[in-house]
Amino acid sequence: MTAPTTAPARARTHPDWWQDAVIYQVYPRSFADSDGDGCGDLAGIRSRLGYLRELGVDALWISPFYTSPQADGGYDVADYRAVDPVYGTVGDADALITDAHALGLRVIVDVVPNHCSDQHPWFLQALREGSGSPLRARFHFRPGRGPGGEEPPNDWISLFGGPAWTRTTDPDGTPGEWYLHLFAPQQPDLNWDSTAVRDEFRSILRFWLDLGVDGFRIDVAHGLVKAPGLPDLGRHEQLGLLGEQLVPYFDQDGVHEIYRSWRTLLEEYPGQRIAVAEAWTKTLDRTARYVRPGELHQAFNFKFLNAPWDADGLRELIALSLASMHAVDAPTTWTLSNHDVIRHASRYAEGDPARGLRRARAAALLMLALPGSAYLYQGEELGLPEVTDIPDEVRQDPAFHRSDGGHGLRDGCRVPLPWSGTGAPYGFGPVPGGPAWLPQPAEWAELSVEAQTGDPRSVLELYRSALHVRRSNPALGAGRSVEWLDLAPGVLAFRRDSEAGALVCTVNTTGEPVRIAGGGLGALLLSSAEPQPAQSSGQVLLAADSTSWWQAG
Repeated sequence: MTAPTTAPARARTHPDWWQDAVIYQVYPRSFADSDGDGCGDLAGIRSRLGYLRELGVDALWISPFYTSPQADGGYDVADYRAVDPVYGTVGDADALITDAHALGLRVIVDVVPNHCSDQHPWFLQALREGSGSPLRARFHFRPGRGPGGEEPPNDWISLFGGPAWTRTTDPDGTPGEWYLHLFAPQQPDLNWDSTAVRDEFRSILRFWLDLGVDGFRIDVAHGLVKAPGLPDLGRHEQLGLLGEQLVPYFDQDGVHEIYRSWRTLLEEYPGQRIAVAEAWTKTLDRTARYVRPGELHQAFNFKFLNAPWDADGLRELIALSLASMHAVDAPTTWTLSNHDVIRHASRYAEGDPARGLRRARAAALLMLALPGSAYLYQGEELGLPEVTDIPDEVRQDPAFHRSDGGHGLRDGCRVPLPWSGTGAPYGFGPVPGGPAWLPQPAEWAELSVEAQTGDPRSVLELYRSALHVRRSNPALGAGRSVEWLDLAPGVLAFRRDSEAGALVCTVNTTGEPVRIAGGGLGALLLSSAEPQPAQSSGQVLLAADSTSWWQAG
């Protein structure tokens, strides 16, 4: 790697910054712990902002840090305008935003509008007041089926396992109505037919926008509106977020009216504030509906995240992604991992960790060469694998406990980051040998930021170099299309053109070296392979499972 390893942060006035931004997801509980209690916090994030600037990202997206009983890692919010004491205070959030802006970094925060915590004041009051309470209209309370109402109102299954309904007890102690929760019972779904709910969330958005955040990631953006009458699904199996069929509780057309009103609100604020949808939809065309003119700015491309490591399949999916978003004049997004899925270094391994790491390095360069915005998940720049041997007794994913361990293995991608040192918690907290809320593997000493910094063969230095090249080369990230090249079976290749020159990206998705003609490729800019591609007699030997960038003529 010959590229410099540091890159200046892009100015906050960069026009349409989100079109080609690289955004780094911070899972706050696992990023950096400032006070030694074993849980990450806002002060910890603030102390590591310089690391993110040096890495070369444009923004950070912070997963929920609001007041919460932590039944689902903070996605059960009890107070949307307060910071949970585990993470700090609103003052800490303000200071973090101020410091990030001073470094040229934007800040995106999570908003969780599909459901709240069962400890939210609205829900507690609705329970206290019983059937007929006006606050019950802000949720989905229904009488049960059967002579005594002992059966759930419909056949929906929670995404965390078990029925999507829990029966309440009335104030007099008798069995009462049921309430809907598509996730854990501690996460009652909000009813977006309620004007009060819609008004409240516009107010919540304004609270954080007034504090200075640059945008929102919308959790379960496709789930807010349910089909009228809450009809039966007609089957009883547990479904995932990314299904191949339409269901009456996801991706209903009514969500788009909500997001049009949010877009109008965002545009009242200066500085190009944005919103990105976590919208798990049946097709990319359905995803594109969330980013039509007048709606949201971005939507996650989960089809890409789930794509197999195969040149033909990747080419077809990338082309379809670009075409679907181009049809609505929106940028495409790309991501390989997040806090809900198996880390891609393990997902690509297929039983061979070395192969998984090669493919993870290659996939990162592929993603960063594509038009649009890229989302990185904390730790992927270190090549962290999924942790699969967490003891059951310390797991905290609620889905694990509701499904007898058959689902709910998200803790494996949420293990606290290793920063430095030779023993746990590897600089995650301030005290050597101190606690971490999930155990870190012993082999992570070799994967820490400290251990990888300055090593040109490390994953961290590969990411730093790639982000520097992307920032300095207009042919990367910008635009809406690629020119496909047919070089060899198993090799995905495309060309990107700009006024400053052209770039060719080659991806060998096979497990063997592939020889291609080198004419037209130009000079090697960066490669995920070690050693780098060999060039001789007008030909290039691409290493197995590798991606290379070339400065074309």
